[in-house]
Amino acid sequence: MRRTQVQARLNGADVDFLCEPRQSLLEILRDELGLTGTKEGCSNGNCGACSVMLNGRLVNACCVLAVETDGADILTIEGVADGDQLHPLQQAFLEEAALQCGICTPGFIIAAKALLEREPDATEERIRYWLAGNLCRCTGYDKIVKAVQRAGVQMKGSAS
Repeated sequence: MRRTQVQARLNGADVDFLCEPRQSLLEILRDELGLTGTKEGCSNGNCGACSVMLNGRLVNACCVLAVETDGADILTIEGVADGDQLHPLQQAFLEEAALQCGICTPGFIIAAKALLEREPDATEERIRYWLAGNLCRCTGYDKIVKAVQRAGVQMKGSAS
């Protein structure tokens, strides 16, 4: 099958890759670019494990064709931390014990980051609504919501 060259900005760096027209962004991230932080859960857009930011918009990487990302700006979980400095969401997930097996965690962090960048004062109800597209089978949502609330307070405080 003919492969297409794609040029994109990935986690702040320019990247080129070849992909087949049928390959998802998730496949390219994990199998071609070695960014395995973005997880494969359902492969049909129902679990949120593969959540990434595409041109500032939250998307499921399993539902985006990689060829559609030519010229795009993509943020994955690998681009959330600032070097060795964890993002406040990552730190809050640790402090609130909002993770266990880790399959859903990257997707939750990306989705929560998208929310808090838009709504730094998001209410518990709004957080639960926003994260409804992300499924967790083992941690429980209360800890995740508390982690997002904690990170929101910290992010708001550091922006002042």
